[in-house]
Amino acid sequence: MRAEQDSGFEPTTGDGPVPVADGKRAASVRTAFEGMLQIRRLTNTGHAAPESVPALWERNRPVRAVALALEAAGLPASASDASGLRTATGYRLRPGEAAGGVRVEWLGPPGSGAAREEEAELERCASVLRQLGWAVLAYRGARRRRFLEVEPPAGARGPNDG
Repeated sequence: MRAEQDSGFEPTTGDGPVPVADGKRAASVRTAFEGMLQIRRLTNTGHAAPESVPALWERNRPVRAVALALEAAGLPASASDASGLRTATGYRLRPGEAAGGVRVEWLGPPGSGAAREEEAELERCASVLRQLGWAVLAYRGARRRRFLEVEPPAGARGPNDG
């Protein structure tokens, strides 16, 4: 991915092309995820389990943080071509309804069966995010399609957040 080479690692949000699935990408995901956990350990020192609470860095970049968590867990991201047509089935992230929140949808190309998979796949996403300390709520939207709203837990602001 050219953008990745120019500006550093970016986790996939489910929009744009499918990232090249190679050893370099996998290593970048592992390194970025371990870095996120290290930030938690260093900045959440007032918490009994610092790795279990999103750090200020994550709360300031929630879409990026959630994308990193889902990609590191091996969940597939959706993708789209230049015209916006879905080309792969998986999660898609965008800013949520509440400030600092993230909306997680399960999308795919027409006829892909994404709508039939969404309940189970969104539950997989929710499980990953809950283990990392995010608050996750499931909803039904237009045409009864399911989606998640992900937010930092209440009181996530740590003693070292300033």
